[in-house]
Amino acid sequence: MATKELKLGRMELTLLFTLEKEEKSVFKIEDARRILKSSPASVKNVLYRLRNKRRVEEIERGKYLLIPAKSGIEGKWAETPFLIASELVQPYYIGFWSALNYWGMTEQVPNVTYIITTKRKKRKELRYGPINFEFITLSKKRFFGITEEKIEGRTFNISSKEKTVVDCLLYPQYCGGIDEVIKGIWEVQSELDFEKVLGYSKKVDVNVVTRRIGYILEMLGIKTEMTEKIAKANPKGFMWLDPIGPKKILDYSKKYGLILNRTKKDMTSWMGY
Repeated sequence: MATKELKLGRMELTLLFTLEKEEKSVFKIEDARRILKSSPASVKNVLYRLRNKRRVEEIERGKYLLIPAKSGIEGKWAETPFLIASELVQPYYIGFWSALNYWGMTEQVPNVTYIITTKRKKRKELRYGPINFEFITLSKKRFFGITEEKIEGRTFNISSKEKTVVDCLLYPQYCGGIDEVIKGIWEVQSELDFEKVLGYSKKVDVNVVTRRIGYILEMLGIKTEMTEKIAKANPKGFMWLDPIGPKKILDYSKKYGLILNRTKKDMTSWMGY
């Protein structure tokens, strides 16, 4: 049986092999013209055929994702998506559930790579072979706390452990829920700079994030001096502890100004007791 590569024409193979040699995961139509040295119509036809054979995907007008040969006959590719992110949007960082997993704050492996940016994308979601990307837009004032990491000698941007906690408490729907954040804090508590976590929570300028941090730390019995500092702010009014949890009032925390819609037992079931 002929392999998938043998079904490709000479120009198609030339384009694919050259792009892989140049390590271009994302390329523009100008790159294809440069490589093929052919007419615009001919280049357009090559790209059309490659799209039909699921070897490239157009993500924006004139911009394509390459699904490399090592993806196999079914077009599956296991290479980390973190290295592709910088080609998809700028500025960016990897965040939320993806960052929780990278930092060892959860053993759950999300089936989506979350890319945070200040740029509004027409396509909020993107599929690259077996990999799913989701773009989350944050305002420039909340776009901070980024660190540079390296995989296979190449760098990528990702939220720091501290900023990951703050982002996830701001939008827990992008990290598998507040339980995952709580577990993450517990798992890496010795590695977290809690003063920085508190500072970041104030910098995002969403008061409920600071309240949630205080309540969670007290619930876990860590950094009690910080919980007292947060409580002394004397928060006004009440906000939901878990914004994506059931809208059922179980109790109130006057200390942190929170509507408790989840029980401690429920949120720490992962502890096994």
